[in-house]
Amino acid sequence: MKLRRHMRILELIRERPISTQDQLTGILCSEGIAVTQATISRDIRDLRLIKVPGDDGHYRYALPDDPSGNGRVERLRRHFHDLLVGIDFAENLIVLRTLPGTANTVAVGIDRLGWPEVLGTIAGDDTILVVVRSRELTQEIARRLREFGY
Repeated sequence: MKLRRHMRILELIRERPISTQDQLTGILCSEGIAVTQATISRDIRDLRLIKVPGDDGHYRYALPDDPSGNGRVERLRRHFHDLLVGIDFAENLIVLRTLPGTANTVAVGIDRLGWPEVLGTIAGDDTILVVVRSRELTQEIARRLREFGY
């Protein structure tokens, strides 16, 4: 049953824009597939669905762009463009300011880039601390982060 439901969810998000869990739940229920919002939430996580902007400006569910990592870079670009409000640096530290409640999303994206010059990130509510391996690399990493859309 779970496999059938997952296959149908993938078909639905390819066929039409689906923007909410409630919308997806309603469609599946109307087709005779009994699900709850909690089940749909787990299915979205299991299928690794993401939300992307649609042609109409509203967000919709989609599969990640591609497994090679290009999808991650594009998502990070969108996050930077939509969520980042400032970048500054000192010594081997870069401080990023984001919209409230979004720092973790951006920090995870930076971590997943896998840049060897970045030791890691620490995210609060609207601030990210990026720890760079050396002082000499900090300005270069800040420049590369700015290129993402800030």
